[in-house]
Amino acid sequence: MSALLKIENYKAYFYTRRGIVKAVNGISYEVHPGQTVAVVGESGSGKSVSQLSYLGLLPSPPLRILGGQVVFDGSDLLKMREDELRKIRGDKISMIFQEPMTSLNPYLKIGSQLIEPLVIHRKQRKKAAWSAATQALERVGISRPAQAMEAYPHEFSGGMRQRVMIAMALTTEPKLLIADEPTTALDVTVQAQILELLKSIQKETKMAMILITHDLGVVAGSADEVVVMYAGRVFERGSVDDIFYRSQHPYTQALLRSTPRIDQLEKELPVIQGNPPDLSQDLVGCPFTTGVLTRKRFAN
Repeated sequence: MSALLKIENYKAYFYTRRGIVKAVNGISYEVHPGQTVAVVGESGSGKSVSQLSYLGLLPSPPLRILGGQVVFDGSDLLKMREDELRKIRGDKISMIFQEPMTSLNPYLKIGSQLIEPLVIHRKQRKKAAWSAATQALERVGISRPAQAMEAYPHEFSGGMRQRVMIAMALTTEPKLLIADEPTTALDVTVQAQILELLKSIQKETKMAMILITHDLGVVAGSADEVVVMYAGRVFERGSVDDIFYRSQHPYTQALLRSTPRIDQLEKELPVIQGNPPDLSQDLVGCPFTTGVLTRKRFAN
């Protein structure tokens, strides 16, 4: 089966007064239809920037795309004009953003925001779009969806707002869903409900999903493959079993050791050595080794 999304040697840098920040530095991986690929790594590793940049959701300047390919459904997104990319973004590729309260417009009713993708991409009339959006809210588990359409974001809990974001992303039945920390700041019960909801919808529609997360427990229960990022690069990638039980890179191993486990009683949780390196500097060799050496140098 051919890849739905193929990223090859993709580079996206920020040109700032302090120098050129190599935020995404030559990453490569694939996502196939119906597959869930988890992108993991600590904050600042380039997980979100890599997705936002090729979708044209970051200001340019300071962002510049230096090279590579991002081929979606046979077309290179990096070669598209803005109007061509706009037709795909929010339609064939949808995204659930990290914080739903800042992603939803506080001045507009939920219904007005939900119908927008249908009106723009599906050219539906407002009445038909309103009906479809109401059904989408019901599908994601919002009780009394008709009343919810008339509510404002501040009237919803964090879990309900996250469900609204999922409904908005799925109304156009995208081929690819990018879920950026979809369960952040949610309690464990709501987190499990949302992940189960995404999995059930994925089974129905054969949608591919990129799951960006810090939570390796979520990865173990939801992903097919894992991409480990650090300092703007892909350090390791493979199946869930390969990454969890046969990881090769010291950073991946350290990441796994620093995750709490109920089957292991530890008095003190291991901490990953070092600090992420300065991406505006020319790094020689492995960036993780550079970070560890930097921490040791400052400690002395």
